Amino acid sequence: MYQDRQAAGEVLAAKLAARPFGPLAILAVPRGGIVVAAPIARRLNTRLGVLVTRKIGHPANPEVAVGAVMADGSAILDQALINRTGVSQDYLQQAITAEYAELKRRLVLYTGSEQPAPVAGKTAVIVDDGIATGYTVRAAITWLKTLHPAKIVLAVPVAPPETLAELAGEVDEIICPLQPESLMAVGMYYQEFPQNTDKEVLAILKEING
Repeated sequence: MYQDRQAAGEVLAAKLAARPFGPLAILAVPRGGIVVAAPIARRLNTRLGVLVTRKIGHPANPEVAVGAVMADGSAILDQALINRTGVSQDYLQQAITAEYAELKRRLVLYTGSEQPAPVAGKTAVIVDDGIATGYTVRAAITWLKTLHPAKIVLAVPVAPPETLAELAGEVDEIICPLQPESLMAVGMYYQEFPQNTDKEVLAILKEING
């Protein structure tokens, strides 16, 4: 268990610093992932990028992802689940439009631009505060590959081994120090797991990126 996101980031920073990755692009998933990634960016003396995605929830249960919207407006959909549960195209289009609007709002707020961070030819390190099912991060990885990074590394403090095994074939390396067999909620593995605010995120990005 970690004390807080800052402490988890320090653990990841030490592990990443020991690897010769070359040029890096640190991409943190807001909001909690920004707090985890801050010690990494400081330790590696690099800028802190933002990887904003938005889950498309099932109309009958918003916690179940039927897809995810990426920073360029494209959507990656779980077509098998959509077909099996009869999710309508009208719902999907409305959800994609709404989630993309929120994604753009966050991206502009955090970075001042609607454009994703440049990763071509660099090792892209995706950082979040933890992974449960992994669908959204899997979608993000699929999209990130279209931007042609040299490598993709997934760095998270906690995730179940089953999910990591599913993601292993999608990335070049996974760094995850804590891998509980049964993960009900990411917050269970932190002593302090507050809801982070936009104000906190902006302060971290300003400190690191100037």
